[in-house]
Amino acid sequence: MKSTKIIAILLFSCGLLSYSQESKFIIITNPLNMDREFETVELSKSKLDLEPSDVLENYRIREVGSAEFLISQCVDENGDGINDILLFQPKIKASATNKYELVLNTDSTTKDQIVYCYSRFVPERTDDYAWENNKVAFRTYGPVAQKMVEDKIKGGTLTSGIDAWLKRVEYPVINKWYEKYTNGTGTYHKDTGEGLDNFHVGASRGIGGVGVKVDSTYYFSKNFTTWKTITTGPIRTSFVLTYADWDAAGNKITEVKHISLDYGSFLSKFEIDVTGTKELSTGITLHNNDGTTEGNLKAGWIDYWQPIDDSEIGTGIVFPKKTMVSFEKYINPNKELCNLYASIKVKNNKVVYYTGFGWKKQGEFTTKEAWENYLSSYATKINNPLTVKIKE
Repeated sequence: MKSTKIIAILLFSCGLLSYSQESKFIIITNPLNMDREFETVELSKSKLDLEPSDVLENYRIREVGSAEFLISQCVDENGDGINDILLFQPKIKASATNKYELVLNTDSTTKDQIVYCYSRFVPERTDDYAWENNKVAFRTYGPVAQKMVEDKIKGGTLTSGIDAWLKRVEYPVINKWYEKYTNGTGTYHKDTGEGLDNFHVGASRGIGGVGVKVDSTYYFSKNFTTWKTITTGPIRTSFVLTYADWDAAGNKITEVKHISLDYGSFLSKFEIDVTGTKELSTGITLHNNDGTTEGNLKAGWIDYWQPIDDSEIGTGIVFPKKTMVSFEKYINPNKELCNLYASIKVKNNKVVYYTGFGWKKQGEFTTKEAWENYLSSYATKINNPLTVKIKE
């Protein structure tokens, strides 16, 4: 009887050894002395050392010692019809290391997850492209809106600036607000408790539109010409906007925007492929120039805190370290051309920045200082990312 017990224990131990060798563990370290959350970890099939035939959506992630799976999202990044990126957002204390387990889980009864991070083309409102998460929403404008302006048809919009939709609820509002507009039951220009669109863009850069400065003049693209949605889900929405080639004082500029917005973030990530210039400018509108501009070249951010109707709003842009060259408050007799600009180095035909806003009525940023602290902290985090190692 004793020998049987010993054999059983040995078999059990071997089973554990085999399981640990086959399991994959994700070791995430926070190098900063600050708690981290709402930061997305991206794991590719190759990083996870999975086979090409493995179905990524059959895998889930949980912290070691916990039975509860974390919310995750699979993305087909290269558009071949097969998911190749797994996303999740860990919560990690200051200077801590957490260990997670990749688990094969094909349970079809897994609870549906809310698509907080959402984007789509909006043909029923001319041809907007709109995107949102649980904190903020944005939109920009397509070729039909441009042609309407050029043909002097009422209702068009000619700009590559980025509009802000000021929401103050966690749930998605894009479809609901556009439905009110199209069926005539309401307007998103009036706040009935969820927020509103009262942020004027016009020919300005809005929040994060781009331009090229030659001598003392800024030149811009027009509306986007094509769009492609990559993903929507509980953690991220991402898409691509392509622009017609445009002229900057004789320089032909090409521009393709890869935009993403993650759960919990007030800033969209812009990755722009650009040719024809060594520096690209991005800006935020000054509207009536009745607010306060700030910039921190060393930390890598600019911002504008201003009144808006019966509230206040902070707009801002954050840059990876040593990519922002300079910034300036640009004033022009045409109010819509007044922007706070930052100039960014173009490296390998690409620039990256993060842009967005915090509305006082939304509740998380009630002062200019609180908004700027957020931008400063955001810059610190993107320049000191979580470190990820995979072990078996």
